Order: sequence, then C-alpha cells, then structure tokens
Amino acid sequence: MWLRNRAGTEPVTARSPYGLRRILSLAAIVLAVAATVFFAARAMSTGEAVWAWEAAIAAAVAVIAAVDLLVIRSRRSRGRDRQDQ
Repeated sequence: MWLRNRAGTEPVTARSPYGLRRILSLAAIVLAVAATVFFAARAMSTGEAVWAWEAAIAAAVAVIAAVDLLVIRSRRSRGRDRQDQ
C-alpha cells in the first residue's frame, strides 16, 4: 500500500532493465556455446573427464541464458499488453 503513494519521480523516469539483460543473455549464449564446442572437442581429443564436465557447465550456462531470454520476451510482451488496456 505505501508504495502506491510515492511523491518522487521514480515511476515516471524509471527505465526497464530488460534491454541490458537481453544483451547480457545474448552474449552469454554466444560465449557459452563457443565454450561448449571447444570443451567438447578437447574432451573427445584427450579423453579426460574434466573437459566433459567443463562442456556440461558451459552448456548449462547457455540453457540458463536462453531461458532468461524467453522470460524477458514474455515479460516485455505482457507489459505491452497492459499498456494497451
């Protein structure tokens, strides 16, 4: 309740963090996919398990970044729907 009675200009001048989150998620996907390919190639060439684990971690980062992009897209489209009403 007390948040609705603001006297400041925050709601008027606030900017959404979704643009920066989108850029960071895109960069994370690109880097994580490249790292996954590199680590998987090292795992196949050397046969050491540590490289396979590194590839799995990098792939998990790529999946998390992709999910974040989906969440951002969903929230941005939901925000546009609310503004239209």
